[in-house]
Amino acid sequence: METQTRKSYLFGGLILLIGISIGWLISPSEPKVADDAHEHGVEALANQLWTCSMHPQIKLNEPGDCPICGMDLIPLVSGNRSGSSNPMVHEMTPEAIAMANIQTTIVGAMTSDGELSLTGKIEADERQNASVTAKFPGRIEKLFVSFTGEKVKVGQRLATVYSPELVTAQKELLEAAKTKQTFPELYQAALEKLRLWKLTEAQISNIENSGTAITAFEILASHSGIVTQRNIAVGDYVNTGTVLFNVVDLDKIWVMLDAYESDLPLVAVGNPISFTAAGIPGQTFTAKVTYIDPIINPATRAASLRAELANPNGKLLPEMFVSAKVKTNSKAQNASIAIPRTALLWSGKRSIVYVKVPNAEYPSFEMREITIGSKIGEMYSVEAGLEAGEEIVTNGVFAIDAASQLAGGYSMMNRPENKKIEVSTIFQSQLTQLTEEYFKVKNSLVSDDALATQKAAAAVQSSLSKVDMSLVKGPAHDQWMVIRSEIQKAAGMITKESEIANQRRHFSPLSQAFLELTETFGLTKDKVYKEYCPMAFDDKGAYWLSESEEIRNPYFGKSMLACGEVTETFLRK
Repeated sequence: METQTRKSYLFGGLILLIGISIGWLISPSEPKVADDAHEHGVEALANQLWTCSMHPQIKLNEPGDCPICGMDLIPLVSGNRSGSSNPMVHEMTPEAIAMANIQTTIVGAMTSDGELSLTGKIEADERQNASVTAKFPGRIEKLFVSFTGEKVKVGQRLATVYSPELVTAQKELLEAAKTKQTFPELYQAALEKLRLWKLTEAQISNIENSGTAITAFEILASHSGIVTQRNIAVGDYVNTGTVLFNVVDLDKIWVMLDAYESDLPLVAVGNPISFTAAGIPGQTFTAKVTYIDPIINPATRAASLRAELANPNGKLLPEMFVSAKVKTNSKAQNASIAIPRTALLWSGKRSIVYVKVPNAEYPSFEMREITIGSKIGEMYSVEAGLEAGEEIVTNGVFAIDAASQLAGGYSMMNRPENKKIEVSTIFQSQLTQLTEEYFKVKNSLVSDDALATQKAAAAVQSSLSKVDMSLVKGPAHDQWMVIRSEIQKAAGMITKESEIANQRRHFSPLSQAFLELTETFGLTKDKVYKEYCPMAFDDKGAYWLSESEEIRNPYFGKSMLACGEVTETFLRK
């Protein structure tokens, strides 16, 4: 019994010893895991960037307060490195830029020796066209020119005609010739009848001398050239005046080129032209502009330029397509800028380019819609949307557009709605003057000057009454009346308020109205900015329009002058 009890104690002790050993083996790993986690946490904190939710341009290596607004910094989420709120801007990594072989070029003015690239075709000189017509009625007995394209010379036989009327007239002449001494009037009348049918004096003399009427009269070519049309066949009966053949002399030809409205200021009569024809490879022809059509074709919105040149060898044929380069007027060119063809994502006259965002911390490109004009060689003139000195993508533009589209941003296929309504320059000028008064309201709020703000708002009302609403019709008029009402209401409220906090509250709807005005009708100012303060009105945020890119916050004034960011740039269009 004692032996059995002793064995039970020994077995229990053994189990206890094994348990302690297992616990000892396991326990050292726990503090190591904690140490590793601590080390990774320290490393993560060391690499973490901190930013301000209101001012994403602020990025610090440690937590703290925003140096602009004093708010607590938050961790910067990876993938949103720049924090830009402009939906038109797409950011790329340096690696992606290198793989896409993206290259940029600074926009510059056109050179004075530019060339305008136009297309057109060869046409016959209209002054060299001639019609061979029937001088008397009759039946076509024989054709000596039976197909178009045949060359003929002056006096060459084209056809013979049998004319019963002409046979009768000849017999009348022969009879009148027998009594011409007695009845000279009848003889002269018979002669005149044949002359009216364009018989020559030699033919008439031959009839009289032979005493026999000619039954088959020859139709002769009155001009040398190419037969372009044959309107008769053997056996046809023709009347006086019927067009039998059309003949054109191709020793001189016209080059007709299509020039769009925007091209016309660049060209003038006398400008040199060089062109090539698809049917004559390897040869370049030269000429000068001799005529510019004063009428625009309503279907193509183009006018014709005409050049004339000799074609002695007949190489240039009517309807040949040509590609021409016209030396342009340097005075007109110096007023515009040009970009390479490779920079464009083509979508008609209003096309897309990508502009490199200056001074960005990370490589960023802004999608910009521009208005293009004439094609000058491999360059396009830019009518609106770009300024000289801006840097645009000239290689790899499609790669940026595709990347932006895949990222869910704006692209050529997914552009923001265009609110712009075309109005006259006079109306735009009046709106610009009105906007200048708005800027005075904004600047008075920036200076915390309530009295000056009241006076500036009253000036807005005065300037608003001077905008001629009769200059806009239809939808443009309706839209302007809505915007006008909002401006009138907001400006009126500001003039009634003496407290600057209340003035700022009404400044927000006034700014919204002026932003709508700018987006819808445009201004004659070269550049204005849409700016945003996220902290205005208890962090609800508010926008304003500014003539300056530098942030000067009208909602806080001197207390938080630099709070805000530019969200959009409006260029003159």
